[in-house]
Amino acid sequence: MEIIPGEGVTLAKVGESRDEVERRVGAAVHPGRASRAVYNTAPALVLTYTADDTVEVVEIAYSGDGGEEVYFDGVQLTYRFLEDVVADLAARGYGYEPIDIGYRVEPGFAIWSMGSRWARDLDPDADEDDPRQVCEGVSVAPYDYFRPLTEEEVEAYIRSLR
Repeated sequence: MEIIPGEGVTLAKVGESRDEVERRVGAAVHPGRASRAVYNTAPALVLTYTADDTVEVVEIAYSGDGGEEVYFDGVQLTYRFLEDVVADLAARGYGYEPIDIGYRVEPGFAIWSMGSRWARDLDPDADEDDPRQVCEGVSVAPYDYFRPLTEEEVEAYIRSLR
């Protein structure tokens, strides 16, 4: 599955309505109308919706073990070592910067690892304590979506909860 930086994928794009997406891919695999919905696609598609049911973020999970993976500009993003993905993107001229669980990439997406896969999944000869992280997913939204929040933004959010 190929991503469109800042927008999403062919099946779902930032700004589309839930109804538009579900006409294309079917209903979410979990019941209800929560802000996050998981769809039965290959690879799995996870969408975050705003309060008015428009797509805010498009996330695509790895398939692993020979399943279809996520690509951008000829680079396989998922189910590879994060550092290798970043090196390939940098070689093509894309800027990136680290975030808490991976990297945000300048055209408008983030690659990440939640630590549920380990190096031996990709390299059978890896030591048990090999620190290399496996890219488990890609989040697509406008580039600034992935920037760290300022202290003022965090404080404003906390005040809004009161």
